[in-house]
Amino acid sequence: MSPEPNSNQTVATSDVWVFIEQRNGKAADVSFELLSKGHKLAQTMGGSLKSIVIGDEMAGLAKETFRFGADEAIVVGHPALKQYRTLPYSRILTDLVQKHSPRIVLFGATIVGRDLAPRVASATRSGMTADCTDLQISDVTYLRKTYKQILLQIRPAFGGNIIATIITPDNPIQMATVREGVMEMHPLETPVKGTITQVQFQPDEVDDLVAIVDQHREENRVNLKGASIIVSGGYGLGTKENFKLVHDLAKAIGGEVAGSRAAVDAGFVPPERQVGQTGVTVRPKLYIAVGISGAIQHRAGMQESNKIIAINTDPDAPIFSIAHYGIVGDAMEVLPRFIEVYKNKLK
Repeated sequence: MSPEPNSNQTVATSDVWVFIEQRNGKAADVSFELLSKGHKLAQTMGGSLKSIVIGDEMAGLAKETFRFGADEAIVVGHPALKQYRTLPYSRILTDLVQKHSPRIVLFGATIVGRDLAPRVASATRSGMTADCTDLQISDVTYLRKTYKQILLQIRPAFGGNIIATIITPDNPIQMATVREGVMEMHPLETPVKGTITQVQFQPDEVDDLVAIVDQHREENRVNLKGASIIVSGGYGLGTKENFKLVHDLAKAIGGEVAGSRAAVDAGFVPPERQVGQTGVTVRPKLYIAVGISGAIQHRAGMQESNKIIAINTDPDAPIFSIAHYGIVGDAMEVLPRFIEVYKNKLK
């Protein structure tokens, strides 16, 4: 006779949920990136993709998620939810997860996502991995037991020196925060004819323990993700003074300046301009890598660029393995020639 099932054990569905981060009714790009990835994950598992939209007057945004593959938008709307607050948002999402038991819940690895996700994961006793750079579905054999269609949560570890694949096989609900820009945003040619499910907001006295008195926001003036041309420098340039040539070339050709992690650590370029596994993932039309050896962590953040030009003194540098055009030479000699030739063509 089979044992009685444990009534307290959570049985997850095959659904993928994406928390839609919004500010003043406008969704963060990372949320649409995650919907595009979630659409693929849900198809692999034979489940459905659902967007979780919390805010005020969110019907328009909920419909927008259908363009990225959401089959259903679960909407919790109320004026008290217009701006993100930790306590009501985490309580609402926790209640939804406990009630519906999705298989996967995805958040952007933003300030909001990093605040919200661990609270919900802890309250629901779900597995969670932070700062993922890739997600896959696979059957996994672990400790002589096979787990079907488990989420592989891939992220850099040990300071970005290795790439780790993390699984949470003992947790039926798996959560992850995902870095901005690492997933491609793919709106569907024909939006899904999805359904909007309105969930009534039930206020709680604890919601107002923390109130928003005033907000001051400074928009990021660096938009590497949207740049069509990027000139990126590495530690191989030697000094901050030499790195100025990267700025000069970028200015001449109308590109954005970026750098490798080693260049950031050396103080050549600010952290918000770091490209790589521990920085920003970019896909420009042209990426010029100057004095960058091309460690796997950096290549992961730029290898999908349309055209890559690499300049390095080492002919065996890994960056040349993905470059469309390679120049073996001293950047201090090559870059001034680049700039001069380009300026002459403009005359």
